[in-house]
Amino acid sequence: MQIKSLSASLVLMTVALSGCADKYVDPTQYSGFLKDYSILKEDKSPSGAAVMRWIDPKVDVKHYTSVYIEPSQLYPKPQPTAKLPLKTLQGITQYYDQTLKNAFSRELTLASAPGPGVLVVRPAITAVSAETKGLRPYEVIPIALVAAGVSAATGIRDQDTSLATEAAFLDGSDSRVVAEVVRKGAGADLDNSAQVMQANDFKAVLDVWAQDIAKSFHLLKNK
Repeated sequence: MQIKSLSASLVLMTVALSGCADKYVDPTQYSGFLKDYSILKEDKSPSGAAVMRWIDPKVDVKHYTSVYIEPSQLYPKPQPTAKLPLKTLQGITQYYDQTLKNAFSRELTLASAPGPGVLVVRPAITAVSAETKGLRPYEVIPIALVAAGVSAATGIRDQDTSLATEAAFLDGSDSRVVAEVVRKGAGADLDNSAQVMQANDFKAVLDVWAQDIAKSFHLLKNK
């Protein structure tokens, strides 16, 4: 009996851990916001995160002297819920816009519109989700499994939140796409399935995204 219990526990632990392995956005989850996903390649952001990215090998980023941050979109248009209200969605996009401007202002002058010498950043939030946490390794014992099952069933168990973004970068003079990126990240943990998601839950990951985008530009410029 002990051997069978141990075997079952190891299987469950493997399942619990396997969900953490894939850090890239699955192609089946692409939103349709970008024009061409076939050119995307697996890469790492300046912070070391997994991203799907493409940069036009012919682009000369030194050509850009200013940047225009388009208001970030929610794509496809979401249907707010009690758990994810419209106020939260709007707060996410507003904060994304501001943190992008803050990050890029260290590299380029902020422009009020597209034009010659202007890099246009067109960002979108393409997914916001919350899922009940998987079993942690230390929970994979029979008694803990019973307790964890009860907690999950009653909504007590913690939940992971996640966010996904897609962004296109265009030449302000002719709207030519010069780069694309798709990535996802983790927000703050929720205490239970009844907790309403707030924009503050995602500020940390939005900060990282903005800093990575601006840092990527900096690295290309000084390459």
